[in-house]
Amino acid sequence: MIIVTGSVTAKADNIAEATGISLEHVHRSRQEPGCLSHDVHIDVENPLHLVFVERWADLAALRAHFAVPESRGFARALGQLAAAPPVLQIYSAEAATV
Repeated sequence: MIIVTGSVTAKADNIAEATGISLEHVHRSRQEPGCLSHDVHIDVENPLHLVFVERWADLAALRAHFAVPESRGFARALGQLAAAPPVLQIYSAEAATV
């Protein structure tokens, strides 16, 4: 499984638009093959900070997601609304039982 975490801090006057396009992106992404989950959260300590958590079946599914024109368009649009460049981290993980 592939886990993706990302975050962005929007400019104060852009947070509504950033949240709106983020929700559209999340809802669209959930329909893609190999998407196990895709969520966006508002940081309770900084309401301008959006945090993304995604789970993908494999790296091929994530690469296909990145190749979707709407995903590239979302990344460009979100970057323009940001106070600083977005952060993205990708991890390969195995489920563990505790």
